[in-house]
Amino acid sequence: MATSFETLPIIDFQALGIPATKSEALEKLKHALFNVGFLYLANTGLEKLIEETHETLPEFFDLPESVKQSCNMLNSPSFLGYTSLGAETTARKTDLREQFDFGTPVTQLWKENDLPWQRLEGPSQFPNKQVERLVTRYTSALSTLSGAFLRAVAECLSLPPNTFETFLGNMHRLKFVRYPRSEPGSQGVGPHKDSTGLFTFLSQDPVGGLEVLNKSGQWISAPYIEGTFVVNVQQGFEAITGGLCPATTHRVIAPTTSTRYSIPFFQAVRLDLTLFFLKEAAADIVRRIPTQNVTNIEHITIPSEFLSPLFSCFGEAQLRNRIISHPDVGRRWYPDLYEKYSQQSLS
Repeated sequence: MATSFETLPIIDFQALGIPATKSEALEKLKHALFNVGFLYLANTGLEKLIEETHETLPEFFDLPESVKQSCNMLNSPSFLGYTSLGAETTARKTDLREQFDFGTPVTQLWKENDLPWQRLEGPSQFPNKQVERLVTRYTSALSTLSGAFLRAVAECLSLPPNTFETFLGNMHRLKFVRYPRSEPGSQGVGPHKDSTGLFTFLSQDPVGGLEVLNKSGQWISAPYIEGTFVVNVQQGFEAITGGLCPATTHRVIAPTTSTRYSIPFFQAVRLDLTLFFLKEAAADIVRRIPTQNVTNIEHITIPSEFLSPLFSCFGEAQLRNRIISHPDVGRRWYPDLYEKYSQQSLS
């Protein structure tokens, strides 16, 4: 296996469940997790839903400004709702995109005496019923798909299929994102690793702009492939596997000739996972994963920011990331933490 990569591997989702093709497909998935951190997931059965959703996105973003602002993220301590163009930052630089953030329904809402990070799981805001119905359909389908994928991940690592289910969080997140035409070289989203869960499932359009950083320090294009999801390891899963399955840095270059739309779904990780529990669990998982012929074994010692002693649990680390990315929401709902985190260095 190569120590770096020039393209992203393509995994046939149906092949993961067919006896005649399962062994080979699981081996390809293992390679993608160990050595790339990104893959295309094809043949999921959700191609029509992907197409329908992308066809509908332009009209959602063309809603009157007053309608979009009625569900502004500023209303939500859970960081759910509409974000105007230029209101989010990555790597301390403004991202040129606007978006709607949604979460899957949660049964227990935060209370006034809860810890601050428990507010991250809350109710979504919808601009209208049409959006709510589509989001419900999409998140239901992706919740099922991501759960099946997580079981396949466990199998490819020679673990029982349900190994990672205990780490699943209560609220998955979904974004509808619009990148307007911008000047050449503009930042759609700056370099980052996804930090809100286990895996990301991205549906993108043909405009392009997603780039992934390989181990040689080169930015590799991740172009549109019809009907597929681009799936990548998040920092939650990186931490759970002790760095053996690393999250990979990526970015989006803003489009220059056409508007770009994308739909990322973020599979949730448990927010209450503590540093002590996580280290013990990760050590046990790493011990059980066969690593022969793995070329990036050095990644086992690379910590996720979720393992930083600065944070008591995943929830606190995730809240810090949300506050830094959405400073206006942070200042409104978490003024003391905003002051603390805006001056805090993770190094």
